[in-house]
Amino acid sequence: MSASPLFTPATVGDLALRNRLVMAPMTRSRADDAGVPGELTALYYAQRASAGLIISEGVFPSAMGKGYVRTPGIETDAQVAGWKRVADAVHAQGGRIVMQLMHAGRISHPSLLPGGALPVAPSAIPPKGQTWTDQGLQDMVTPHALSTDEIAQVVAEYRAATRRALDAGFDGVELHAASGYLPEQFLSSGSNQRTDAYGGSVANRARFVLEVLAAMVAEAGAGRVGLKIAPEMGYNDIVDATPQDTYGHLVEQIAPLNLAYLHVALFGTAVDYHGLLRPRFKGAYLVGGGLDQARAEALLGSGQADAAVFGSAFLANPDLPERFRRGAPLNAPDKATFFAPGAQGYTDYPALG
Repeated sequence: MSASPLFTPATVGDLALRNRLVMAPMTRSRADDAGVPGELTALYYAQRASAGLIISEGVFPSAMGKGYVRTPGIETDAQVAGWKRVADAVHAQGGRIVMQLMHAGRISHPSLLPGGALPVAPSAIPPKGQTWTDQGLQDMVTPHALSTDEIAQVVAEYRAATRRALDAGFDGVELHAASGYLPEQFLSSGSNQRTDAYGGSVANRARFVLEVLAAMVAEAGAGRVGLKIAPEMGYNDIVDATPQDTYGHLVEQIAPLNLAYLHVALFGTAVDYHGLLRPRFKGAYLVGGGLDQARAEALLGSGQADAAVFGSAFLANPDLPERFRRGAPLNAPDKATFFAPGAQGYTDYPALG
């Protein structure tokens, strides 16, 4: 048995984890056209159930939250049934899994949405770039700015999705408030130019995220709800004028909710966000963003993190904890199959003999 801190048990909210290796949420685009995950998805997650915790790929809480082809939802009975197979398969291997709820907001396209609707956002500001559709890459469009009544409806959709995730057997839920999707669109000054209670000041821009988290906590209990943020990641044309103020305020404001965990992924920023945010959050602090084993062990050993989040390493190595334990070489991820349909590059990565 290794003395590595990666292999010590951890408590994350209401969840007891057997180790501190967390599988990151990663879009894999293997659902069917109705947003239902199939048996292949159940196998994929079950293969990786030796993680202390799996965070699922982003799952749209309602059809208007879909952002890409072949991504899964949690709105219909068929979607719930598909996810129940996944949760049951992970639990059969002794694993723990939470569902990441991901509303893409303006990062979508009418061809992906009910009735060809416009994507929604805090403000009618089109993002630069393109999104994957059934017709290939399409330019993103100017979104519909949500009214206050519509914002309340979206919050209610997150709450209903939380209930359905629990009905499917998941151990908890994570709010995806990174990567330029709807919650971060509200947080960020570049995409939120509202003049009502949801725009302008940092406090107003944080309101949507806080209301969604409160709704999720009301349904699941605080000990089964987590939050993911990625300050200054810049993905999907997201820009904020004062990110340190924005995220410092947000994390201070979530403190009374007593969330199970805060998941912070950093990519290439010079700011020490862990130093800024960790002291403001009393729950479990999960760190991700290009980690290797040595860096993860250093973060855990110094108390800067309570668990370490791995993405493509888990994608390519279903038995990643055992490989780390043995010091075994890692499979290289095949980027060409990250979002392709089928088993190749999904469930066919070899485990150790």
